[in-house]
Amino acid sequence: MSLWGCGVLATTYKKYAVTEESFETLESCRLNARHPLNWNSVFVLPHWLKLWWHKFGAGSELFLYAVREGEDPIGIAPLLVKGEKASLVGDSNVCDYLDFIVTPEKGQEFFGVLLDHLSKQGITHLDLGPLRPDSTVCTHLVGMARDRGCEITLDREAVALELELPSTWDEYLLMLNGKQRHEIKRKFRRLYEAADINCRVVKEMKDLGDGMGTFLTLFGRSREDKAAFMTSRMASFFNSLAEAMAEENMLRLFILELNKMPAAAALCFDYHSNIYLYNSGYDDRFGSLGVGLLCKAFSIQDSILRGKKKYDFLKGAEAYKHRLGGKEVPLCRCQIRLK
Repeated sequence: MSLWGCGVLATTYKKYAVTEESFETLESCRLNARHPLNWNSVFVLPHWLKLWWHKFGAGSELFLYAVREGEDPIGIAPLLVKGEKASLVGDSNVCDYLDFIVTPEKGQEFFGVLLDHLSKQGITHLDLGPLRPDSTVCTHLVGMARDRGCEITLDREAVALELELPSTWDEYLLMLNGKQRHEIKRKFRRLYEAADINCRVVKEMKDLGDGMGTFLTLFGRSREDKAAFMTSRMASFFNSLAEAMAEENMLRLFILELNKMPAAAALCFDYHSNIYLYNSGYDDRFGSLGVGLLCKAFSIQDSILRGKKKYDFLKGAEAYKHRLGGKEVPLCRCQIRLK
């Protein structure tokens, strides 16, 4: 333990120090209210990073760095290293956005020290993504690296969709165009005419076993590619992730039931003022009733009732996201050759 009580001293750079961290010390930093680090999505939270590393990190070396000013961290770099190349912890299969964790207004200082440190460690290539336009990589690192004469490549890789939530369901419906609004109302009417409807929310550990079992079954029934994606290792990751998020009071698993039979499910995460639609599934026997789309609509309705500000459909340009009012956000990959 260093004099900061968190991290091991690696290198000093004038008024800043680079420390080597663990997932546990990162969690201590996150929970310390005096550290104004911006943990800007669920995908950079320490428990998410730790779980991903233990499930998928084999073959890479883990570098968890913090840059500190005095006792306070001004930024954290969760990195994987293979040879001379470093990337952010995570992958695009299960982590929709990646980024560094940086104190607002300290981006220039953090990235300046970090680039110097990585160069001294023999890192010559950064491969970073997927990235939102408002990521610290895009807003700070790219400009700094360009000023240093580094070779930079930015490629658009995918698109995400998100929805700014109003204060009422009626306002939400008015945000949709006429065709979208008509479709949602018609599908809800047909659904309630067809069966007794219940949409329950699983959020506590005691209900998780049954809830995730239902989710994984519906996920596999949705499409052949989803069934192929959900290998035993991936199912283990999803179950462990749901447990971790439930422990953090961030889990909201919506299960839509028709006549008490599970018909669709939406796995969502509740973080700050945002709801993340992580994945979903439905029983194709009820596909004609639009249960997949309506389960997500129920989750949007729930988010509005609880005063959430943004509903993030995450990566992918599936048609249902547009039909529910989502707006596109471009995602990119950034490669930097260090000088």
